Amino acid sequence: MIFHILTIFPEFFEGPFAHGVVSRAASAGLVEMRIHNLRDWTTDRHKTVDDRPFGGGEGMVLKPAPIFEAVESIWPERPPERQDGRKVVLLSAQGRLFDQAMANRFSRESELLLVCGRYEGVDERVAEHLADDEISIGNYVLSGGELAAAVVIDAVARLVPGVLGNESSRAFESFQETGHSEGLLDCPHWTRPAEFRGWKVPEVLLNGNHEEIRRFRQRIAREKTTKLRPDLLEDAE
Repeated sequence: MIFHILTIFPEFFEGPFAHGVVSRAASAGLVEMRIHNLRDWTTDRHKTVDDRPFGGGEGMVLKPAPIFEAVESIWPERPPERQDGRKVVLLSAQGRLFDQAMANRFSRESELLLVCGRYEGVDERVAEHLADDEISIGNYVLSGGELAAAVVIDAVARLVPGVLGNESSRAFESFQETGHSEGLLDCPHWTRPAEFRGWKVPEVLLNGNHEEIRRFRQRIAREKTTKLRPDLLEDAE
């Protein structure tokens, strides 16, 4: 799977993908990151990518022309209907909330092109006429879409077949709609030592009865979800 990142700070991505699952997946040829500098598609000597918003207001807005020309240059043969396994995703504070279901859908694409917003935002014509999706990673405002792009790539890349060492493990993670999580939080986990500072691992996890362990994990996953994320419990029910 290929991830394209369109940004005015290409050097930002020298760090996030240098370690861990994404780095190993890239080394194995399972995923590929292609970083594109938006300023390469400007026409003035100052490489200007932003301008003041019509109607007044604070801040600057990313211009549409460099973004459109960048996408059209990266995918010159992309059909107008845009249903060919390649998606343009705009990262913005106004977007739909990114979640695990969306990550699963994205992982089935052959390529994703992530447009990193900056300043006060991006010209709305990008969202209306170029992007296939406009997403946000949370109900807060970041300085730009670079951090959000890194989050999306990490969440999606680990779902690409072959990336995780144990393919079945992701079925039991938080928010997945398979396994014991049922779209809820993953169950709590314990490891050695069996007793630490007087706190003991639940006895059921030590008895080797797999059916009892399965039921226990289902129960405590629901209890933890009720405590920390009751909104997920309501959606699941």
